[in-house]
Amino acid sequence: MKISTKGRYAVRVMLDLALNNSGECIKVKEIAGRQGISEKYLEQIIAVLNKAGYVKSVRGAQGGYRLAKEPEEYTVGMVLRLTEGSLAPVACLEEDYGVCERCDTCETLQVWKDVYAAVNNVVDNVTIGDLVARSRQRTESMDYSI
Repeated sequence: MKISTKGRYAVRVMLDLALNNSGECIKVKEIAGRQGISEKYLEQIIAVLNKAGYVKSVRGAQGGYRLAKEPEEYTVGMVLRLTEGSLAPVACLEEDYGVCERCDTCETLQVWKDVYAAVNNVVDNVTIGDLVARSRQRTESMDYSI
């Protein structure tokens, strides 16, 4: 299983908005510059986040984007499922797949279930707030090493 650039960038955008929250809206151009993402592609990702209510947009000269809720209220899993869809490693574990003809005799099914559970356990237990804390801790430790 691979997470696409869209999913990875969406998590980075959410983190960027959280890290740079000064109460003001943040412009796409600023996020794109910090993250090294093209503005055009970033606009597509922001549109998905906005439609889902994860970010709020404000139009006008002072406009831009900000998180709709606190960073601790978003898990990495929420953002990835929004942009990637299912995180299931095989089709037969996806909700809309139906019943697999081989599930009663499939010797590998439990492996895929375990992989899926492990992935969900990680992404559903890390919030954007956790990533903010990690980023700030890393920045602080870098400051001391100079």
